[in-house]
Amino acid sequence: MIKITLPDGSVKEFVPGTTPMDVAKSISEGLARNVISASFNDSTVETETPLTTDGSLILYTWNDTAGKKAFWHSTSHVMAQALQELYPGIKLTLGPAIDNGFYYDVDFGDQKIIEADFKKIEDRVLEIAREKHEFKMRSVSKAEALAIYKDNEYKTELISNLEDGTITFCDHSNFFDLCRGGHIPNTGIIKAMKIMSVAGAYWRGDEKNKQLTRVYGISFPKQKDLTDYLELLEEAKRRDHRKLGKELELFTFSQKVGQGLPLWLPKGAALRDRLEQFLKRAQKKAGYEQVVSPHIGQKELYVTSGHYAKYGADSFQPIHTPAEGEEFLLKPMNCPHHCEIYNNKPWSYKDLPKRYAEFGTVYRYEQSGELHGLTRVRGFTQDDAHIFCTPDQLDAEFKKVIDLVLYVFGSLGFENFTAQVSLRDQENRDKYIGSDENWEKAENAIINAARDKGLNYVIEYGEAAFYGPKLDFMVKDALGRQWQLGTIQVDYNLPERFELTYKGADDKLHRPVMIHRAPFGSMERFIAILLEHTAGNFPLWLMPEQAIILSLSEKYENYAKKVLELLEIHEIRALIDNRNETIGKKIRDAEVQKMPFMLIVGEEEEKNGTISVRRHGQEGKGNVTVTIEAFAQMINEEIAKTLKTFEV
Repeated sequence: MIKITLPDGSVKEFVPGTTPMDVAKSISEGLARNVISASFNDSTVETETPLTTDGSLILYTWNDTAGKKAFWHSTSHVMAQALQELYPGIKLTLGPAIDNGFYYDVDFGDQKIIEADFKKIEDRVLEIAREKHEFKMRSVSKAEALAIYKDNEYKTELISNLEDGTITFCDHSNFFDLCRGGHIPNTGIIKAMKIMSVAGAYWRGDEKNKQLTRVYGISFPKQKDLTDYLELLEEAKRRDHRKLGKELELFTFSQKVGQGLPLWLPKGAALRDRLEQFLKRAQKKAGYEQVVSPHIGQKELYVTSGHYAKYGADSFQPIHTPAEGEEFLLKPMNCPHHCEIYNNKPWSYKDLPKRYAEFGTVYRYEQSGELHGLTRVRGFTQDDAHIFCTPDQLDAEFKKVIDLVLYVFGSLGFENFTAQVSLRDQENRDKYIGSDENWEKAENAIINAARDKGLNYVIEYGEAAFYGPKLDFMVKDALGRQWQLGTIQVDYNLPERFELTYKGADDKLHRPVMIHRAPFGSMERFIAILLEHTAGNFPLWLMPEQAIILSLSEKYENYAKKVLELLEIHEIRALIDNRNETIGKKIRDAEVQKMPFMLIVGEEEEKNGTISVRRHGQEGKGNVTVTIEAFAQMINEEIAKTLKTFEV
């Protein structure tokens, strides 16, 4: 008998040769109907793979990320079969699953695939799916595999790098493909499929190689799932921060300035400033001190920190000065500068912790193809802070930072999030700096703090920064998409590299521990995500303008100005639309501009000293007539509900 350990820790005994599907059936018929993939001892297996040794088994359904990956990878095989049938003579290369769906890179030769062809490909995929062909793996010798693909230089290149005895094919219907495994039981589970787009892609991502055609697709176990997904995509287009940023006049880009270098327009700059002031107020209460560091630094600074080795080759090239041999770099990170600020004078344990905060702009040379609005740029401002503390202070300081991050999320409407403890890769340690001892201390500190604060957290190996582990906050937006927002990192390594010290109670010099933290992450990316999360309807305290005054005619413009003056006294941001347009046109334009409140003034309002209040997005619900003081009180009460005072 073999012993199979399940995720809940229970152990069951089975005869050798039992398959994952057999195990699922032994648990419940319902589970067996939904299982589509599995892993055994951390290796992907088929649901019909015979298990011959003791081990740990995980069964995946469509609701699991690994289940979706198997589902989409399997569909890529079916799409490849359909493409091969409809476009004879094409050469298939690779077809992996991706975050949302899959793609297959194909050499179409002289043939072309256009959008008008998508429907016939989709129809053929679903025809094959309905035939319920099983996916079956088989081993093939290297010589046999090379012979089979002798006319496909892409597959032969892949096979030539594989060892004999490790090469497998996956069969379904009359189709086969070079594949390592990880499939659903049969094609019949695929009920809906759509080709999303085609694009050019160089073979193996090398622009020196031939350009192939990449066919992107997605599939689902229910037609309704596909319908919902397409509706979600349409909503995402409406919420695209690039579109909203233009409509709301927040930011722009200029080819003359350079790709990936955003220009903030007055409304966007004011929005950024409000976010900065919001965090600065909380930081001041928490004992942070503001510092400012330059945009460049000597190359040696980043060699010392390790950033040059990490980013140097792929970042902006050194700046050469008139002095021979003198080189500067655009700042890739703020932390080396803050280390040198700490090194400005000697410290005692009585002086610690020191908390330095800076909204510092840094620069990374992202590839042009990776740039995307504000979410991927070449110059961005981090809400950076670095805490230098004694080892005994680490736990308390880390937990205080967690409190600050949660305050930021709560004030901005991010309520659905999990915490991710990002640790080193368990096998490949070469990409990290520092001793194992320091890493273990830092990793344990983060895990303990997350547990003690009651965070809903998961552990992810291989996601740590090169100098230390971190706690990342993974936030779901209004569309259910997950973003990494806010990070806290424990670092024993930079204090070593910069020889940072403090004098302890024993009158000896000791190394401080360093905490890196950025609740926003970067201002650019945070604002982009906030834009899409709120669809431009920011929390009232953050809106560029909180109200717009609309006069029914020129006769009431003086009263509109009086209303504006009174609102300004109450510190409410407002403006007047005095264009020679109808009131209907003014209201429609205010709706597009996401104005929270439209204040309509005419004869009755002027006579009674009131305003007629219309709220954004509430067409047909009627206006409410109130005094200006009552309106101001209503706004302030609404802001107070959202923007609570940060408690230390």
